[in-house]
Amino acid sequence: MTISSDLVTYACADGVATITMDDGKANAMSPTMLAAIDGALDRAEADEAVVVLRGRPGMFSAGYDLGVFQSGDGDAVIGMLRAGGGLVRRLLDFPRPVVAACTGHALAQGAFTLLAADVRIGVSGPFRFGMNEVAIGMTVPNYAVSVCKHRMAPTAFDLALGTGRLVGPEEAQGWGLLDDVVDEAALDQTVATEAARLAGLVPDAHLGTKRRVRADLAETIRRQIDAEFPAP
Repeated sequence: MTISSDLVTYACADGVATITMDDGKANAMSPTMLAAIDGALDRAEADEAVVVLRGRPGMFSAGYDLGVFQSGDGDAVIGMLRAGGGLVRRLLDFPRPVVAACTGHALAQGAFTLLAADVRIGVSGPFRFGMNEVAIGMTVPNYAVSVCKHRMAPTAFDLALGTGRLVGPEEAQGWGLLDDVVDEAALDQTVATEAARLAGLVPDAHLGTKRRVRADLAETIRRQIDAEFPAP
């Protein structure tokens, strides 16, 4: 089954659901993009499928839609940040394994989303990874600090968030942002092989173990989102 919108395509076959983000540009995490991803995850959950979340060629996601921040609409900003934090929390707690096929750049909320996947596979090339909030006048949200602290190498965690340094794919792997880096030509096959392996896991054992490993993190993030970006 394939379902397509202006921003997100959903395709499911052999127990693997592929969710592809493509806005034709930076895959900005706008309210509309976040809602489309959430809807695709609803479909994947109903299909009881392993998820592959991927971007467009050369771009996983460059983060939030800056136009929303610049709009002056405080409610829209809070809603977007709440939805972005909710996506991170949902991926961390998703019932089936999630693979991030990182097709290029992953910055800010794009990197936080990457960190929430169970397995992160990126491509080598002139791509940048990191959290550049401090370079553009933003404070990193609390939920993002928590997921970074959980998944990133300790020496990289403070450097990345506090200084906004951006790195290439190989260094991003050392930082803990990626698990594997492959040539672009090998990405699809590598992701397909890993997704098939994960589809063979016993679902209850996977979810039960994931929740034991991440229980404190998921609950902390839930509280942080509610406190920092309260629902209307």
